[in-house]
Amino acid sequence: MIVDDEPDIRELLDITLTRMGLDTFTAATLEEARAGVAREQPDLCLTDMRLPDGNGISLVEYIQQDFPHIPVAMITAHGSVEAAISALKAGAFDFISKPIELDTLRKLVTSALQLEGDTRKADDAVDHDLIGSAESVQQLRRQITKLARSQAPVHIHGESGSGKEVVARLIHNNGARASGAFVAVNCGAIPPDLMESELFGHTRGSFTGANQDKIGLFQAAAGGTLFLDEVADLPLGMQVKLLRAIQEKAIRPVGASEEQATDVRLLSATHKNLAHEVAAGRFRNDLFYRINVIDLYVPSLRERIEDVPELAEVLLTRIARDEGNEKPRLEKSAIDALCNYSFPGNVRELENMLERALALSDGTSITADDLQFSGTAAPAGRPAPDPVQATTTAPVGSSSATALDLEAAYGDLEGYLESIEKQIISKALEESRWNRTATAKLLGISFRSLRYRLKKLGLED
Repeated sequence: MIVDDEPDIRELLDITLTRMGLDTFTAATLEEARAGVAREQPDLCLTDMRLPDGNGISLVEYIQQDFPHIPVAMITAHGSVEAAISALKAGAFDFISKPIELDTLRKLVTSALQLEGDTRKADDAVDHDLIGSAESVQQLRRQITKLARSQAPVHIHGESGSGKEVVARLIHNNGARASGAFVAVNCGAIPPDLMESELFGHTRGSFTGANQDKIGLFQAAAGGTLFLDEVADLPLGMQVKLLRAIQEKAIRPVGASEEQATDVRLLSATHKNLAHEVAAGRFRNDLFYRINVIDLYVPSLRERIEDVPELAEVLLTRIARDEGNEKPRLEKSAIDALCNYSFPGNVRELENMLERALALSDGTSITADDLQFSGTAAPAGRPAPDPVQATTTAPVGSSSATALDLEAAYGDLEGYLESIEKQIISKALEESRWNRTATAKLLGISFRSLRYRLKKLGLED
């Protein structure tokens, strides 16, 4: 359905979409559009923002309420940022500005028509990957399923380790861009002087060492999703360039004379409070306005502690499978200890804890004694382990020694080996452009094993 009060625009859109093999019908007013939706229930609605008898956003809200399976794309005046954002907040799939570029229109329509009217498949996928039955998790599932059907920029916030990237991947995998690439980048891990080149690419000879053209992460994510993790760590100068790329839907590689159109959905995340960062002058208010169109909160693990037993079982199954081991039984003492712990590191800490416990256990079961809690933050009713209790004697040379003595004797060797491992992983991260999934593949290890090593070696940030 095409909704516009200008006959020339309706005719242009009708001709363009008919040539794509689509059937169309038109409406010139808000009243006609509502009647047309109820009668025809189209697969897609294109509507102008300004109509003789009302606002196009009213149509978006009407369709969202009564026909949520129908995606709506808004046609806005050129440069009308506020109108576009208002439409996205109301539930519009995407927007396109006048004068309408037909190639952009075709991409938008093609993408929108890839959405399934039946959301049960997406619901099942989200249920599978987002474990837990707490009310906050159920609400998060509903939000993810809804946001997957949109192209609106989403800012995901929550504590470190709470699962923000998992949420971002679910939004991508269950949306119209699922067949495209999901490109994740940690903004805090890229050196400031390489940031522009990494995001936008560069041309050969544009700076010392630029021996060939290089595509940036925006180009790598074309047709898919670009996930900017820890976006609050972007330098202010880079924030200006990112804002322009979002507004113009175009980027200029370093050294290039012309801009290149981009086609990405932007998701971002941070563990910081972006509003506080704006107030402190560390984050631009206009950029905050553009990336924070939809705000999505991921609860910490202590806010849904009732999910720990189910989450622990699922994670332990995955870890054992990745390591090629049989899944051990999680004893009641271990579950009780986990449920009485505050998890400052959230789900990531639980996963690392279970990975260590699997290595320390007898292989058939995991008890509370196999769990290592960080620092002095032991669970209630269970004291933190004493590092010098219950020593074991063993010969070192001709003298007897405790386990602590053994650690001292081999301390230098362990430190040396860790430094080599750190160098290898750092180099792999650099070669993979800080993409952890690609790094794990390059090193020939599981993703979870890489995450454990990154934390152990202090490379997590």
